[in-house]
Amino acid sequence: MPAEFEGLVAAVTGGASGIGAAIVSVLRERGARVAVLDRAPSDVPDGVLAVRTDVSDDASVRTGIDHVVSEFGRLDILVNNAGIGAQGTVADNDDAEWMRVLDVNVLGMVRTSRAALPHLRQSPAAAIVNTGSIAATAGLPQRALYTASKGAVLALTRAMAADHLREGIRVNCVNPGTADTPWVGRLLDSADDPAAERAALNARQPHGRLVSAEEVALAVVYLASPSSGSTTGIGLAVDGGMQDLRLRPAPR
Repeated sequence: MPAEFEGLVAAVTGGASGIGAAIVSVLRERGARVAVLDRAPSDVPDGVLAVRTDVSDDASVRTGIDHVVSEFGRLDILVNNAGIGAQGTVADNDDAEWMRVLDVNVLGMVRTSRAALPHLRQSPAAAIVNTGSIAATAGLPQRALYTASKGAVLALTRAMAADHLREGIRVNCVNPGTADTPWVGRLLDSADDPAAERAALNARQPHGRLVSAEEVALAVVYLASPSSGSTTGIGLAVDGGMQDLRLRPAPR
């Protein structure tokens, strides 16, 4: 693969597993030096800087970003991938749970971006990529809290793109469909009929299967690439057509 990130430094929150780990892998393949900012970064590959960071704590975030810059001397790319899930209708979660999820999924990105901005302003190829969700653009049942958090991420992405474009910082968002990640795996395991639930999730997406973590990672890396200098303020769907396609039922 082309070493398009040669000489650049990337920090990936939530990069120790799932989509985050796939993003780290592709960035490294493309030549970046990569740091993982994660609450439990013990399983990161050799050659990746592991920084224990809690995105719900501003002091932890600032210390983590400072550590990355101290180790690598710069920061060019921030991938705001850390997030948590939530189930239920608007009535099913109390205020404390709403605040907990919004604190991680939205304010976590605010804290990390805020800490990174002074360093990104010094980069010749600065980019922020936020991990959103199909939930931001399609109404899904039993996902009210999660949807609210990811809708905020998409809106925040556009606002940040407008604020920082003239500083040379591009900001974009990737919106995965239902992805084959450890969190989804745990949901399937807890279902009454895991096989039937997986089949339903596969069928919900027009191309008939879950999105892979690697597919999401490749979209993130496209948005972060210096080659994408005219791409900013977008939400890139990686969802098998779920956002925009309305297919007729498959013939039996």
